[in-house]
Amino acid sequence: MGEPDPRRWLTLAVLLLAGFMNLIDVTIVNVAIPSLRDDLAASSAEIEWVVAAYIVAFALGLLPFGRLGDVVGRKLMFLLGVAGFTVASMLCGVSPTIDVLVVARALQGLTGAMMMPQVLALVQVTFPPQERGFAFSFFGVTAGLASVAGPLAGGALISADLYDLAWRPIFLVNLPVGLFAVIAGWRLIPRAEPGKRQVIDAGGVLLAAATVFAVIIPLVEGRELGWPLWCFALLVAALPLAVGFVFWERHRARRGASQLLPISLISNRNFLVGLAMASTLFAGIPGFFFVVAMVLQVGFHYSPLESGLATVPFPVGVFIASIVSGRFGSRMARARLMTGPLILTAGMVTLYLVVGRIADSISATSLILPLFLSGLGLGITIAPLFTTILTVVEPRDAGSGSGALQSFQQIGGALGVALAGEIFFSTLAGSTTASGYRDAFTAALIYQVAIFLTLAFLASRLKVPGTRRHTPAPVVAEG
Repeated sequence: MGEPDPRRWLTLAVLLLAGFMNLIDVTIVNVAIPSLRDDLAASSAEIEWVVAAYIVAFALGLLPFGRLGDVVGRKLMFLLGVAGFTVASMLCGVSPTIDVLVVARALQGLTGAMMMPQVLALVQVTFPPQERGFAFSFFGVTAGLASVAGPLAGGALISADLYDLAWRPIFLVNLPVGLFAVIAGWRLIPRAEPGKRQVIDAGGVLLAAATVFAVIIPLVEGRELGWPLWCFALLVAALPLAVGFVFWERHRARRGASQLLPISLISNRNFLVGLAMASTLFAGIPGFFFVVAMVLQVGFHYSPLESGLATVPFPVGVFIASIVSGRFGSRMARARLMTGPLILTAGMVTLYLVVGRIADSISATSLILPLFLSGLGLGITIAPLFTTILTVVEPRDAGSGSGALQSFQQIGGALGVALAGEIFFSTLAGSTTASGYRDAFTAALIYQVAIFLTLAFLASRLKVPGTRRHTPAPVVAEG
C-alpha cells in the first residue's frame, strides 16, 4: 500500500470548506424569503421555486456527476463544480428578476451536484482505512455547523443591509470562499493518474434522473399544491422506473459495459441497508429544523437571528460527538450506529416533554438540554454511517457510491420535510395561538421519534466488517 498523501489533512480542509459553502446555501435562503418576495415582487409559487429549483437540480445531478468524476477525474470535476457554483452564486446575487434568480438557483444546484460527490469520494481514496472514520467525522461537524450557521449568517447579513443590497449578500458571500477553494484545491488535491476510458452509461443516467425526478418533484411541491393526483401518479411511477434502472444496469454488467451505479453496489446488502439508513436519518434532521424554525419564528415571534441562536446547542453536540466518535475509526461501528439514533430519540423525547409544558412563551434555555442531546446522537451516528457505507465501495467507484449516498440523502430530506410539514400543518389547522403551535410541534416530534427508532432498527441489520481479519483495499491518490 502506498504512503498516504502528506497534505491530506489540508486537502480535507478545502473539501470541507466547499461542502460547507454548499450546505449553508441550502438553509440560508429560507431566512431571506420574505425579503426576496418583497424586493422582486414575487408570488408565493415563484418564491417556492427559489428553493425547489436548487433541490431538484442538485438531486438530479448527484449520481451522474458522481460517476463522471470516476471517469474523467475527481479533482477536475470538483474544481469545475466549485468554480461553477461560485459563478452561479454571483448570478443569484445580481439577479434583476425572480425568473433569473430561479434559473441561477438551478445552476447552483447542478454545479453543487458536480462538486459534492467528489468531496466524499476524494476522502475515501485519499485517506488510509484507519483514518477514514476520523476524516468522515468532520462531515458531521460541517453539517451541524451549516444547519445553524445558515439562519444565523442569513439573519445577520439581511439585518445589516450591506450597501443597501438587502438579501443579495447571502449569495455574494460565496464569491471569495469559492475562489479560495478553487485555488487551494488546485494546489492541494492530488493530480489524477490517467485512468481507463469508459463510455458514459447514458441509459442509466436517463433512468436514474427520471426516478429521482418522479420522487423529488412530488415531495417538494406536493404540500404547497394540496397533493394533486399527479403527485401520487409520479410517486407510483418511481417504482417501475427504479426497477427498470436496476435491470438496465444488470444488462450493462452482463455485456461488460460500464454502469452508472455498478451492479456490485446494487447487489451489496450492506450498501443498500446503508443507503436506507442515510435516507432515514435525513428524513428526520431537515424536517426537524424546518418545524423548529416555523415554531420559533412564526409561533413564538423569534427573529431569524434569535431562532438560529436558540438552536446552537445542537451543532455543539454534533461537534463534540463527531470528534469523539471519529477517534474510534472503524471500531465499534455497529454499536455506535445503534447508540447514536437511540440518543437522538432520547433528545426528541426530552424535547417533547419540554414542549408539552409550554404555555404562552418558550425559553431558549429550556431547549439547551434536548437539542444538545440530539446533536450528540447525530454526531455519534454520522462518522460510522459514512465509513460503513463507503467501505464496500472500490476506490475506482468512489464517486458513483458517493453520488448514490447523497442522492438518497436528498430524497430522504425531501421526504422528511414533506411528512413533518404535513403533520405539523395538519395539526396546526390554521391556528395562530401558542397552544396551537405547541400541539403541532409535539405531533411532529412523535414523527421524529419514530424515524430515529427506525434508524436504530436498520443499524441492527448491518453486517459491519471488522469482526474478522481482512486486507484493506489499496489506497490511491485519486480515481
